[in-house]
Amino acid sequence: MMPAAKRRGRAVARRTAAELDKLKAAGQIVGETLALVRQQIVAGVTGVELDRLAEEHIRTRGAVPSFKGYRGYPAATCIEVDDIVVHGIPNEMPLKPGQIVGVDMGAYYQGFHGDATICVVVGEADAEQERLLEAVEGSLRAGMGQAWAGKQLQEISKAIEGYAQARGYSIVQQLVGHGIGQEMHEPPQIPNFFSTGEFADYEIVLQPGMILAIEPMVNAGSPEVRVDDDGWTVRTADGGPSVHLEHTIAVTESEPLILTLAEGAKYLSDA
Repeated sequence: MMPAAKRRGRAVARRTAAELDKLKAAGQIVGETLALVRQQIVAGVTGVELDRLAEEHIRTRGAVPSFKGYRGYPAATCIEVDDIVVHGIPNEMPLKPGQIVGVDMGAYYQGFHGDATICVVVGEADAEQERLLEAVEGSLRAGMGQAWAGKQLQEISKAIEGYAQARGYSIVQQLVGHGIGQEMHEPPQIPNFFSTGEFADYEIVLQPGMILAIEPMVNAGSPEVRVDDDGWTVRTADGGPSVHLEHTIAVTESEPLILTLAEGAKYLSDA
């Protein structure tokens, strides 16, 4: 995710078939790493341990963690617990039953990046947590469902916002999804909300070969956020829970291709 900016940057890249193969390979590493990490999100494990597991697996596959060292970020993953929206630095605090945990990570392989996020509850989720998790997964499905060649980017934004708001939740507006490829953050910006005239990128017409990291951030309460003194950790301003999911997808002539699913996974809940 990236901070929102209003002006349009450089042109959106369209990847060749050969480049798409490399993006698929990077995405597969991300997907399989998150599937491995998901199995270890249990009471008592620490963010540092999850981060170490992710980094070791990424490097074993011949890739490099995209996040580590990016603009000075100190870890391979972002660990998002309860009210942390994004950019949570892994720490030594053991996870507790009932906590909501997101793991955001990227891998750089053969010159290209993949980027994705999972979000789960430690142990059993209660009814409200189930509704919140369904809202963010449904928002991501809705957004990806608009990522067809010929559509304007704003349709992704409208679909994400509409799904979450219809269920009584709010969308974080200070952070947005992004293009991805040879750099972690490339054009276009992908807001998770629509406001007429606010983003030039709303008007972009999607074309085959565009690579998008779509990532709704859904809050149970207010959409407002604040940043901790560490300069990285973004939390909900009201202290309420937040959930975040992300996939890297390729726009095609038909339905979008999800690049960051683990091999054999059917959808988001399978990592």
